[in-house]
Amino acid sequence: MARRSKIVSSTLIAGALLLTSLGLGGIAMSAETPAAKSAGGGVTAVHAAHAAQAGHTAHAAHAGHTAHAGHAMAASSAASPEDPDGDGYIPANPPVTGVTPSTKEPPHRYFHEFQANCSVSHTKADDPIVYPQRPGASHDHTFMGNTTTDAASTTASLDAGRTTCKAPGDKSGYWMPTLFKGDKPVLPTGPQTIYYKAGVTDYTSVRPFPKGLRFVVGDPTQTAEQFRRHPGFVEGWECGDSYFNVEFPKDCPSRPEVQLNIRFQAPSCWDGKYLDTPDHRSHMAYPVVNPGTNNNVCPADHPVALPMVEYKMAFPVNGDLSRARLASGPSWSFHYDFFNAWDAPTLKALVDHCVVGALQCDARGYDQTHPEAGAALDENYELP
Repeated sequence: MARRSKIVSSTLIAGALLLTSLGLGGIAMSAETPAAKSAGGGVTAVHAAHAAQAGHTAHAAHAGHTAHAGHAMAASSAASPEDPDGDGYIPANPPVTGVTPSTKEPPHRYFHEFQANCSVSHTKADDPIVYPQRPGASHDHTFMGNTTTDAASTTASLDAGRTTCKAPGDKSGYWMPTLFKGDKPVLPTGPQTIYYKAGVTDYTSVRPFPKGLRFVVGDPTQTAEQFRRHPGFVEGWECGDSYFNVEFPKDCPSRPEVQLNIRFQAPSCWDGKYLDTPDHRSHMAYPVVNPGTNNNVCPADHPVALPMVEYKMAFPVNGDLSRARLASGPSWSFHYDFFNAWDAPTLKALVDHCVVGALQCDARGYDQTHPEAGAALDENYELP
């Protein structure tokens, strides 16, 4: 059941903030079908409230974060095939220029999204974004999507790799810190749900990711309060009837169908200039609320609207979570990485059909509530 509209009134924003402070929420599912998952539109009520209240952008959200031994963001640049001088800047070729943030209001549609369903492929203490060409330099990560992702990964190597995603054209790398219960890793089983949504009100302005775009979402050095107030925070850690948790829930029922879940949204506004920057964030920003409206727009310095990625991960663990931890640290150190290696025509077909077309699509680009619209991909999840 859809939980909330992503374009919210000031009353709903206030209510969302109250719910957050009280730790209340709706029923979470460990697995979702397109008809049962949350509404598309990118920015949740809590997210929009944070943006309106604090003017969050990617820069503001991460200001003041200190370096972290084992995952130092700003100091990790190293020479690589895509960054020969090791300065951390990878220019887009060509850059996107002449774009201004869209303030248009297209016809209201509740959904504008599609899913990427990708399974875990491997774990490794590598991070090709933060520690390129430095195997073993990172904390342990759980990788989904591209089966070849490691410290040496580049756009070209990912493009030549294979994928665990349902759509063969999605060779992107998706990864996050490995979850442990005690010393035992807990890996999500089966295809996980990664949403691609419109993060701005003008969903018709969203365009596909440029090939090779990469970024980090969240920060392993963040405090518990920074995690809770992060613009990507959706409902925190969920388990059973417990939601909006910063820490792992202590009341997680020991039932086979119950899993630990988290949802977290990525920034979706791009500067149009760089595929990566030294802190792996500054080229991206979260949408902001257009003054005098309830509409979400890209900030002027990051005017290019891209899909908003949202991880919804389900970990097969429940019961006593007192010994649960992330490889990066406590529960609030959760963060994730995205490295775009989609086949460009396949990604464009899904974005145009589902996001710009205002549908609620599965991984084929099919909306079961609008069968007349057809699907973007065939039964093999490939372009027809």
